[in-house]
Amino acid sequence: MSWNATQYQARHSYVYEHGENLVEMLAPFAHERILDLGCGSGQLTAKIADAGPHVLGLDSSPEMIAEARRNFPKLAFDVADAASFRVAEPFDAVFSNAALHWVKNAEGAAASIARALKPGGRFVLEMGGKGNVQSVIDAAAPIPGPWFFPSVGEYSAILERHGFEVRYAALFDRPTFVHGEDGLDDWLKMFASSMLPTQGARARVVETLRPTLYRDGGWMLDYRRLRVIAVIA
Repeated sequence: MSWNATQYQARHSYVYEHGENLVEMLAPFAHERILDLGCGSGQLTAKIADAGPHVLGLDSSPEMIAEARRNFPKLAFDVADAASFRVAEPFDAVFSNAALHWVKNAEGAAASIARALKPGGRFVLEMGGKGNVQSVIDAAAPIPGPWFFPSVGEYSAILERHGFEVRYAALFDRPTFVHGEDGLDDWLKMFASSMLPTQGARARVVETLRPTLYRDGGWMLDYRRLRVIAVIA
């Protein structure tokens, strides 16, 4: 999938802004090695780095990595596939915000993350969870969505199969407001272009959802998020 990194930062900054308190759950400290998996345009990578650890940002999108390098030229970023990446030296922690629901090969991602961690290393993540943007999925049916939105039990089982002990897991609602008359169409172009590649397909979904989601000059999307903290044996 190709990303418009400039548009992502201009119109969808809430993605990484909502992830700022996930960094607090990570609790990074100086001299650690931390991997930010699915780093996007680098804002949370930089926030982690502010605490003093060595941080590497990885993302499958060359456009996002190019933008991250422009935004934060002193930090390290590279292009890699979450389902198959390898690192030369293990990390103390892997962090991931709003990225792993794009990785349908969740088993491959869990295996790659487990390989990347030192024994006792922690994995702190947030992703779309079961029921996330269900209104969009229903309105676009029968076209399948490009995402993987697991339940707590489903994702915990995947991690456990790859040697993780799940210490914390929560699925919760986070209704997310997207501003503007064109807000939903813009969201669909950014996040569902493979599902709805034409203006006509997007317009059909927009008009289907207008009576229930459009209010006060914008669109209230039915986000549901899954947060997990797990430790590798």
